[in-house]
Parts: sequence; structure tokens; C-alpha cells
Amino acid sequence: MGSVWMYAPDSGYGAQQSIVGFTVEAADGVIGHVDRQQDQPGTQHLVVDTGVWKFGRSVLIPAGAVTSIDAAAQKVEVAVSREEIKAAPRFTTDSETADPVYLSEVGDYYLSLRS
Repeated sequence: MGSVWMYAPDSGYGAQQSIVGFTVEAADGVIGHVDRQQDQPGTQHLVVDTGVWKFGRSVLIPAGAVTSIDAAAQKVEVAVSREEIKAAPRFTTDSETADPVYLSEVGDYYLSLRS
């Protein structure tokens, strides 16, 4: 099991590949699209715009939750459900993408879902 902040080797992610704009699909349906991505080693993650949900906000999803990337279909699949994503530590501002305390909370949350 790799780091929660790195794409799994079999996810289909290519180094420096842009997946901005791709549709993000949870285990139980579409949750939105990739608004931004962070490729910094050790903190790779996606910021997903969940405008399709009533609570319409952005969520931060660690790269380790990505199970597959289909460049042709412009689709990213994640291993968690919509409810699990909704229950993750709330993402409010871009400064949090560099906040070690917030990232640690998110990482611990997603790691807890693996067990």
C-alpha cells in the first residue's frame, strides 16, 4: 500500500499529466470535475469542484484515492463513495493545500477508509 499522497502505479497517471477538467467518479456516481491538481511529490492531490451536488463546494482528494485515469474518456475514478468524500475534512481555502496540519487530517481520514 503506497502513500495516500501518491498515485498508485496502476492508476494510469503519467508524470506531469494534466487531468484538469476530467470528470471525477466515486464508487457510487459522478461527484464533479477536477478544478486543480497538485503534483508536488509527497502532496499529490486533486481539488474537485462538486457543483453537481446540492452543497456545491470543492473537495480535496489525495492522489492515493485515485484508482484509474482514462485520458480518452477524460474520467478519473476514485475508490471512495460520495458520502465518504462528503464526510472528509472540509476544504475551504486554497491555502489549505499547503497547510501540513490540514493535509495530515485529510491523509489520516483517507487512510482510515482503507482498513
